[in-house]
Amino acid sequence: MAGAVGSRSCKKIRGAQIRELLEAKANVLFDCDGVIWDGEKAIPGAPEVVSLLKQQGKRVFFVTNNCTRPRELYMQKFSRLGFTGVEQEEIFSSAYCSAVYLKEFASLQGRVYVIGGDGVQKELKEAGVPFVEGEVDVPGQTISDCPLESDVKAVLVGYDEKLNFLKLAKACCYLRDAECLFVSTDPDPWHPVRGGRITPGSGSLTAAVETASNRKAIVVGKPSKFMFECIASQFDVDPAQSVMVGDRLETDIVFGSNCGLSTMLTLTGVSTFEEAQAYMERDTPETQSMVPDYVVDSITDILLALKE
Repeated sequence: MAGAVGSRSCKKIRGAQIRELLEAKANVLFDCDGVIWDGEKAIPGAPEVVSLLKQQGKRVFFVTNNCTRPRELYMQKFSRLGFTGVEQEEIFSSAYCSAVYLKEFASLQGRVYVIGGDGVQKELKEAGVPFVEGEVDVPGQTISDCPLESDVKAVLVGYDEKLNFLKLAKACCYLRDAECLFVSTDPDPWHPVRGGRITPGSGSLTAAVETASNRKAIVVGKPSKFMFECIASQFDVDPAQSVMVGDRLETDIVFGSNCGLSTMLTLTGVSTFEEAQAYMERDTPETQSMVPDYVVDSITDILLALKE
């Protein structure tokens, strides 16, 4: 199963191998959707894994590109699904990290025009980042006759089920100013939903704005390094002592590779073992960053290893 010279490993591990890996790490970063839960159901064993890791003195962080809810509502979901001992400061969503980016790293002086839902807006409000609020759809109104705000200094694009043509046009008008920042919560192109269907992700909406504005967005979410920098700015986290557990090769695994973390793919979400092997066999710098160091079928494998 080995690839060409210089390729990553991509090997399935169980039992003692998992335990040995975790014993060597001080920090475990989990993606959420497809890793520790599936919609409104916890992946079997996930709550126990988080509790056991914490009992062993590991620091556990939750790193998600899902920007649809603020951290406050993530806390409610953790509780609802049976997770105990999770602290809000351990949750790093793309919505939260986008607010941190605009406030602390960009030092934004002005308001943000938001394409995004309540999750993004509530994190901006919590961080004290002003944004355009209270827009009302006026029947028949077009970009030619709608008002634009003079103090908009950034456009932030996230997942927005109410995206319409006028929102897209407004974002592009603001971005004609070269000094206006263009930020995207995350690059996820799509998300799985019930019944085997999919919904466009933030990355798809960002691509529409990029095309229409001829601008490239600054991406906050995985695989950008910024989410790890956000964690490191608040906690003393050594990349060499950390492992990233995720279900999507193009975001979770590349994120871990970009940040110098060990990477583990779990097969309960988007990506498959066969896709990981295919990337490994291509053996180019780009594809190797998508190859996980380790693969498990489910977080249940981690629970069994911890209990041995």
